[in-house]
Amino acid sequence: VQLQAFGGGLVQAGGSLRLSCAASGSTFRSFAMGWYRQQPGKQRELVASIGSDGRSNYGESVKGRATISRDNAKNTLYLQMNSLRVEDTSLYYCVGSLNYDYWGQGTVVIVFS
Repeated sequence: VQLQAFGGGLVQAGGSLRLSCAASGSTFRSFAMGWYRQQPGKQRELVASIGSDGRSNYGESVKGRATISRDNAKNTLYLQMNSLRVEDTSLYYCVGSLNYDYWGQGTVVIVFS
């Protein structure tokens, strides 16, 4: 599967943003999907994940502010982020997992105060 993330950009603190990740292939619905982010010099961290059964999991830093969802008919993963903070500034990656992890290229989110 190939993954392409988009939707990043500049946003003021307190604002919202929706990231999307388009997946190729016909087996998207079988994949567990997730969003990770990484800042320069820091470890990659989980933002949110969603299983093929729709169950979701969130990183502590975004709980209550982020919603992950998927549209299997459109082969697309989403991440809605609200109440954005300057510390949410990062490179965001989408990943699909089915026996192997497939990483998409990142999309940059910059939150300014």
